Amino acid sequence: MFDLYVVTDSDLSKGRTDAEVARLAYEGGADAVQLRMKHSDGREMLKQAMEIRKVADEFCKFFFVNDRVDIAMASGADGVHLGQSDIPLEVARDLMGETAIIGISVDNVDQAIAAAEGGADYIGIGSIFNTSTKPDAKQGVGLGAIYEIREAVDIPIVAIGGINRGNIQDVVRAGADAAAVVSAVVAQDDVKAAAHELRDLILKVRPHVRPEDLDYGE
Repeated sequence: MFDLYVVTDSDLSKGRTDAEVARLAYEGGADAVQLRMKHSDGREMLKQAMEIRKVADEFCKFFFVNDRVDIAMASGADGVHLGQSDIPLEVARDLMGETAIIGISVDNVDQAIAAAEGGADYIGIGSIFNTSTKPDAKQGVGLGAIYEIREAVDIPIVAIGGINRGNIQDVVRAGADAAAVVSAVVAQDDVKAAAHELRDLILKVRPHVRPEDLDYGE
């Protein structure tokens, strides 16, 4: 479904709007962008969402909204990403319909199984490594969590949390289908180049993943 999944954060984007960051990320090869605006009002979030929707259509890429089902629906986003304390998956599905792509954040096997059985289209595991960009997430669940969840579910896995150019290949080797990044793209001077480099690193390692090469130790 995805290789590189970029999550916006206006606090890190060096004065660029979320829509501007999204365009640069898509230009660099990001497959999906998630609009995450924890501290903005609904009006501003909808404005950015509608702008990103246009850009995503231009590049034929995926666009998701974090938490806000109403903003996702109003902007025509491809779907929504929900946390464990957000609106329940089944309610979001009833509101958005079967064609919407709904992702769920998890940090353990039980949550992953519940999400898969509940009809999630993908799960986001994290935070894999410690990170300040997602303080509400469980910190440092480790590469082993990816392996354990990969064994338990058969829907796509997106790893998130502290992922950068130095460890992005490790999460793919551990079994993630995609890597989600925030500061490794959004906070960089050249967003386009950063996205391109990260996606290239994913594609370079993916064909060479072998079971005997995997190391799931903490």
